[in-house]
Amino acid sequence: MKMTVYQKYFSMVLSLDLNKDRDVERIHGCGINSLDIEPVEGRYMLSGGSDGVIVLYDLANFSRKPCYTCKAVCSVGRSHPNVHKYSVETVQWYPHDTGMFTSSSFDKTLKIWDTNTLQPADVFHFDGTVYSHHMSPVATKHCLIAVGTKSPKVQLCDLKSGSCSHILQGHRQEVLAVSWSPRHEYILATASADGRAKLWDVRRASGCLTTLDQHNGEKCKTSSEGVNTTHNGRVNGLCYTHDGLHLLTVGTDDRMRLWNSSTGENTLVNYGKVCNESRKGLKFTISWGCNPEFAFVPYKSTIAVYTIFSGELITRLRGHYSTVDCCVFQPHFQELYSGSKDCNILAWIPALREPIPDDTSEKSLSQQQLNPAYEDAWSSSEDEG
Repeated sequence: MKMTVYQKYFSMVLSLDLNKDRDVERIHGCGINSLDIEPVEGRYMLSGGSDGVIVLYDLANFSRKPCYTCKAVCSVGRSHPNVHKYSVETVQWYPHDTGMFTSSSFDKTLKIWDTNTLQPADVFHFDGTVYSHHMSPVATKHCLIAVGTKSPKVQLCDLKSGSCSHILQGHRQEVLAVSWSPRHEYILATASADGRAKLWDVRRASGCLTTLDQHNGEKCKTSSEGVNTTHNGRVNGLCYTHDGLHLLTVGTDDRMRLWNSSTGENTLVNYGKVCNESRKGLKFTISWGCNPEFAFVPYKSTIAVYTIFSGELITRLRGHYSTVDCCVFQPHFQELYSGSKDCNILAWIPALREPIPDDTSEKSLSQQQLNPAYEDAWSSSEDEG
């Protein structure tokens, strides 16, 4: 039986290892809170730091040498007139091209940046700390940026009008994470310190479709309020699967839960204890392009790798010297990048192994790994600068 592309990618994810031949240039002087790789080419990566600095990296290897450094192309450093005053909590590329990116910060602002000039095209101001923001990866009929702040109200900022178009009310405490569905452009997920994650249809007057209930409607005897919750603690992380059919949440109750995003049902997958000491948003990620899918979750100074639908802890990626705060998946080559309080960004690359013959059976896949014939696929006539 010939291996499918999904099986090959599955093998690559299982062989992820710290790549000692690839460095990411160290620019940040403080911890790294957020990473994002642009979805068009998968070539450029943004990082946002606790020092307010934003760095743009080129991940391409023009040297064609196995040992190379991913260089910083440019940065919004401390001397930049428009640098964030405090910690940058979220960075995100505009989903459709690399001409624009966004950043939000504890300085109570969301900034829309022109990549070419490194100047803000627009700035949104809020009354409280900004924990998270997100633009829809699939929207064609709106340009809304969802923003989670110290306020329990979810803000929706319209890129076209430059104003906060409307507010979603329903949470009782600060909103720590927001994520648009990759399947339906008007569906938004939010997570709050009130122990609840909610799904919204932003076209509806009432807004909220459902509050995710860990007990699936059964009366919670332990709740002092008589109200069921998503987690028994702050819900500080959200991540949709690539197809949008499921949603993962993490909470400070050291639990991760998988939800059917259509019905809001808790699938009851048991991941065991998922250590979560973050008091703000936790930036975790999910693989795509392989089957089964994996979740990569910062776990103290490591990254825990779980199979999403069985809940199995596959491995913990070790290499950072301090707490890992964020990670991002690069699907083109099934790579992972992680940022930590140790000021480093590490690259986790599928290990080079012996190739698997085409007649390899599915049964023997678990004992063998694939050589992904790993080499840079970006081409350029330019020499390395």
